[in-house]
Amino acid sequence: MKILIADDSKVMRMLVRRALRQAGYGNAEVTEACDGEEAYQAFVKDPSINLILSDWNMPVLDGFGLLENLRADGFRVPFVFVTTECTDEMRTKANAAGANRFIVKPFDGENVRFALEMLIGAAA
Repeated sequence: MKILIADDSKVMRMLVRRALRQAGYGNAEVTEACDGEEAYQAFVKDPSINLILSDWNMPVLDGFGLLENLRADGFRVPFVFVTTECTDEMRTKANAAGANRFIVKPFDGENVRFALEMLIGAAA
């Protein structure tokens, strides 16, 4: 399994990696990006990525812009927002654009495991 983590905080990317390990996805090949544009380029370079975990608020291109660009280009990769903000308005906007799930910060391995099992099945 290949997972792309997009977050402008290096610490948050490390926390997401740790939660993935705790959730049983420790064998996943993980790529990191510090903004939506870098994440978009990483995905275009390797469209075999199975899952994107993205923050909403990032410089250059935010997570919503990343999602919109991917969907506009026909990519249907499962997309999960990992964010502190999760208003009804944001959730509605993200779901309409093709987001699959939200994981709300703070989170732990159990939250991640539950969200990903519901989306892509149990870890191998």
